[in-house]
Amino acid sequence: MNVPQSSRYHLRVNPNDDVCLCFHVSLRKIRTYLARENPKVASLISECLSAGTGCMWCVPFLKHLHAQHTKGETPDLRISPEEYINARSSYRETGQRDRDVVDRA
Repeated sequence: MNVPQSSRYHLRVNPNDDVCLCFHVSLRKIRTYLARENPKVASLISECLSAGTGCMWCVPFLKHLHAQHTKGETPDLRISPEEYINARSSYRETGQRDRDVVDRA
C-alpha cells in the first residue's frame, strides 16, 4: 500500500527520512556512514554528503546520532518526521531551535 507522505504519521524518524534537509541526507545514509567510517567526532559526519553544513539545523541531531553510535546503540531520532520538519521551519524563521524537540530526539 502506497500511502501519501502527508497521510503518514510516524512516532520516530523513518530510516528513509532526511535528517539533513538541505542536502537530503537520510537517517539510513547517516547510519551507514557511522557504521562504515566510525568517525571519532560528530563533525566528521559532514563528510557524508555534506550533512550539517547548510542551514546548520541538523547539527545537534547529528551529534545525538553520533553519541548513540559511540555507545553501541542504533542511531535513532525519537520524534516524528512532521515535528522535525515543523521545528526546522520555525528555526529558519527565527534562528532559534526548539529545545524541547532537540532534547526529546
